[in-house]
Amino acid sequence: MGYEPALDKAWSELKSLSKESSLSVKFLSDEYSIDVNKREILSLACNIKAKDFYSILILHYLIQELKGIPRLTSEWASFQEFDGGQGYYPAFRKRVIEPIIRKYGSNPKSLLESVEKFSAKAVQFGDSGIVIEAFKGIPILITLWAGDSEFGPEANMLFDKSITKIFPTEDIVVLGGIVASLV
Repeated sequence: MGYEPALDKAWSELKSLSKESSLSVKFLSDEYSIDVNKREILSLACNIKAKDFYSILILHYLIQELKGIPRLTSEWASFQEFDGGQGYYPAFRKRVIEPIIRKYGSNPKSLLESVEKFSAKAVQFGDSGIVIEAFKGIPILITLWAGDSEFGPEANMLFDKSITKIFPTEDIVVLGGIVASLV
């Protein structure tokens, strides 16, 4: 079964909302071309079809963009604060937090090198922090704390509270996983 039902539903909704047959969207450090009639999403950086889980996020974002992206609340929330976040947290931690700790835990300041790679900025959170704009109007805060003699390093990924009006909790897990794999 896979992603097909979610993709079919998203394509149908996008087609009903969009007057355009060709759209584009920036997602992290890549631009994507969307052909609504062919139901095809291409990465312009490498001219290949987007993976299904990328496509679902892109389609869900575009659908919401056509309806109107909610205003940012300027309030950061942890994943556990979202509906179902407690239940999904073990998966979120494994797919999002742990890869960041493995990559940057021994040197939290090296996270700042991601600023140039993405539409990101360094912020004063933890020992090291950056805010990445995943999509326009979708900021994600990654924070890292160095370990000490008592505790190992720790990380977190926070989202503007408005994200729950754009993506369901399952999409937020996928989005966090993509960001964690690319930073």
